[in-house]
Amino acid sequence: MASVEQIERWKATKTIGIIGLGDMGLLYAMKFSEAGWKVVCCDKEENYESLKAQYGDSKFQILLNGHLVSRLSDYVIYSVEAENIDKIVSIYGPSTKLNAIVGGQTSCKTPEIKAFESHLPSDIEIITVHSLHGPRVNSEGQPLVIIEHRCTKKESLEFVEAVVSCLKSKKVYLSYEEHDKITADTQAVTHAAFLSMGSAWAKIKVYPWTLGTDKWYGSLENVKMNISLRIYSNKWHVYAGLAITNPSAHNQILQYAASATELFSLFLRHDEKQLTERLMRAKNFVFKDHTGDLLLDDKVLDKYSLAPKENIAEGKKPVPNSHLSLLAIVDSWYQLGINPYDHMICSTPLFRVFLGVSEYLFLKPDLLEQTIKAAIHDESFRKDDLEFTISTREWSSIVTFANFDIYKRRFEEVQDFFKPMFPEANKIGNEMLKTIASHSH
Repeated sequence: MASVEQIERWKATKTIGIIGLGDMGLLYAMKFSEAGWKVVCCDKEENYESLKAQYGDSKFQILLNGHLVSRLSDYVIYSVEAENIDKIVSIYGPSTKLNAIVGGQTSCKTPEIKAFESHLPSDIEIITVHSLHGPRVNSEGQPLVIIEHRCTKKESLEFVEAVVSCLKSKKVYLSYEEHDKITADTQAVTHAAFLSMGSAWAKIKVYPWTLGTDKWYGSLENVKMNISLRIYSNKWHVYAGLAITNPSAHNQILQYAASATELFSLFLRHDEKQLTERLMRAKNFVFKDHTGDLLLDDKVLDKYSLAPKENIAEGKKPVPNSHLSLLAIVDSWYQLGINPYDHMICSTPLFRVFLGVSEYLFLKPDLLEQTIKAAIHDESFRKDDLEFTISTREWSSIVTFANFDIYKRRFEEVQDFFKPMFPEANKIGNEMLKTIASHSH
């Protein structure tokens, strides 16, 4: 660990460069410059004038392009979409300052490392990072993966650690292969679930929070709606990068679609015995070592509803839900042999919520049994479950064909449907995540 004096010397003499001023690039630029580092940044050249006008008074400096950033910077961070990383590094990588360090912020490290190895000069050290949270989440206490891929000098790692220390994140040291496996294990299935959920609601043209106690009302439903809308309020490439460029994610997304389809077919056959046996096997595998309190409880979850109070009929019980989306998450983990608790050190705020709602459904006394009964005997959600199952298969097909254009189009269609609710959903969602984070520590 570098001394305070050494860090101050670095701040006086070193420059941090950020290529790509999307949400996370901008977050890094602000955090690093506010901590006293000299920071230079760029985005697409056509955005230069507007960015200069917007951030002219900021502590970081906007430059025209990545060549200028690369020539000046002692540590360059590429904060660009995973699908574009190779192209952008091929353009700007050769301009990197002699003996500098380069890293990236993509959610999938395999293509990033491949791009660095292909296009960076051999004298360049490669130490890459990944903040496992979104731009609207406080970085303090969140996992920050550091990947020391090509590093010949101890000082290089200490320098990078000093730069990112202002994030106050919890550092986790992994190889890029470990990173990609863990991010797939913690995000692929759960993202597929909530993408499919939003997609199904958009297909049937319903805002579920408007139905009061008729449907989608109560603790679990609050979380499902908030998280689905939160995902769709973000940029499509955040999720496409993980799903399409991460080889470990493909099988998991396919398995999620398979689990949803197979469970739904058991609903249709009214095969309560086989459904119960299958879900109990999944429960015993995923939650066998669970002890202590659940990550979430009713007091936490009931507070965060998008439904106007006048939509809620007093004393009326909500229609029981089959919770196919959540059942399929746990079934997928079981089928894939994934223990989600193994990766808590790298868990994102959203993953802790995903795991929390799964725990709640499977471990709250009698709730799983009630859910199975509803799935078999109550057809109130049958049409919705059909649409959901179709959505899971659509998303898995898009990922299988690795088609970013179709992914973007499908994502933005759903995004447009829910757009009017994003400000309110994000406000409630931020409060919910903050409460859940403090509740689960």
